[in-house]
Amino acid sequence: MKEQFAAHPVDTATVLGIAGGNGLEHVSPDKYRRVCGVDINADYLRAVSQRYTELSGVLECLQIDLINGAEKLPQAQLLIANLLIEYIGYGAFQRAVLQTAPQYVSCVIQINTNAEQWVSESPYLHAFDRLDEVHHQMDEAALTAAMNEIGWSLILQESCPLPNGKALVRLDFKKNEG
Repeated sequence: MKEQFAAHPVDTATVLGIAGGNGLEHVSPDKYRRVCGVDINADYLRAVSQRYTELSGVLECLQIDLINGAEKLPQAQLLIANLLIEYIGYGAFQRAVLQTAPQYVSCVIQINTNAEQWVSESPYLHAFDRLDEVHHQMDEAALTAAMNEIGWSLILQESCPLPNGKALVRLDFKKNEG
């Protein structure tokens, strides 16, 4: 997220699926006048507000259901969505992008070569038992096509390989002119 916050000439950002707020330590109040952290979980948002008191006046936490309530999203110049699109799908993400109307979109998706096992082996594996009901398999080409469809073009693609045949892929998009 450090690179995502620094990469573009903007002073407002919205982070979808903020969870516990990891990455917000890279928000510079000298650069950003407003950063909105969005999550469906009110407990996460309270924790983020308490964890980042130094961002008071810059950070705004909003409880929004992105699948059914994207129209509540505020506009921002930069939209960040890391490891979130997998859970809301391309259509809900498109609606969030259109509502936010950013100049730039930066997202990280997890690519899995083994679609049958998208959660790595771990003693906590069963904590994820029902996630497959909402998990959408990600694909760089499909996400790029979905973004092109609504007027954004790919400007950056970086991949970071992970164990077990997985990779984290960062895709940045810029709003098309005209």
